[in-house]
Amino acid sequence: MATARLAPGVALVTVPGQGLAVRTPDGEFLRVDTGTAAPDTVVAHLTRAPGRPEDTAPGSPHHGPAATGSGPSAPGVVDSELAVLVTAFGDAGYLARDGDRVRGPLAGHTVVVLGDDVLTEPLTRFVRAEGGEVRHATRLTDLPDEASPRAVVWCLDSPAPHGLWDEADRLPARGVGWLRCHREGTTAWLEPLAAGPGDVTSADVRLRRLAATPAHRELAAYWAGSCTDDTGPAHTAASAALTASLLTADLIAWAAGRGGSRRLRRVDLRDLTVHEHTVLPVPAVAPLTR
Repeated sequence: MATARLAPGVALVTVPGQGLAVRTPDGEFLRVDTGTAAPDTVVAHLTRAPGRPEDTAPGSPHHGPAATGSGPSAPGVVDSELAVLVTAFGDAGYLARDGDRVRGPLAGHTVVVLGDDVLTEPLTRFVRAEGGEVRHATRLTDLPDEASPRAVVWCLDSPAPHGLWDEADRLPARGVGWLRCHREGTTAWLEPLAAGPGDVTSADVRLRRLAATPAHRELAAYWAGSCTDDTGPAHTAASAALTASLLTADLIAWAAGRGGSRRLRRVDLRDLTVHEHTVLPVPAVAPLTR
């Protein structure tokens, strides 16, 4: 019988007095009718490593001399029951067979990363760990012309200079995912991922933030650079890892086809608390006429 293995996140649970159950990756428990096959035989078949000595050890179900048994516990019957169970597990998506290549959620996606090393380095590691390909750039003109879907992530350990992201805000209209973050003092701002026309852009976030504060003139001047140098605490390894993890989660959602987001997040770098706010795109307004 072909060797089969449990898929990642799937577990077999032996329940006292109840037999075998399977725990799905979503945390649901399902009873398993093993028929004439003993639950421990099913567990052994689905969890042992290929070629282990017990596969051919005397007394094992697959050892040659033992195959001469008869009755409901005969190896031939057990193998038949196992084959039925393996098929059922495979049909339900609970098996990962030998030779299958485990694909990460970002496999097949190229992510272009720009910005400050303190953030781009952990982000690069996380994206690659999830199967994505990372390209680094310093300008939007450096973007490679890839045929596969891709996203652009721009990370700053400082406020975003006025106009820096204006050109990048046009990326979603080209079908490119657009994600960014920056730091203002002790707060890191993670803006929503935009993936198509009409999604929330950096310009939308700025307009919404200006509209939400009575200090809109001061905030606009701060963004324009009319302020003293920022001497506040920059990102630490922990806050950078948290920020990169949240950005990676957004990329995974985008790669899964969930499109853009309307979630603006603030990370307090002093205690790593995360606050979320819903933000909507700003409708286009016709110019005033006399």
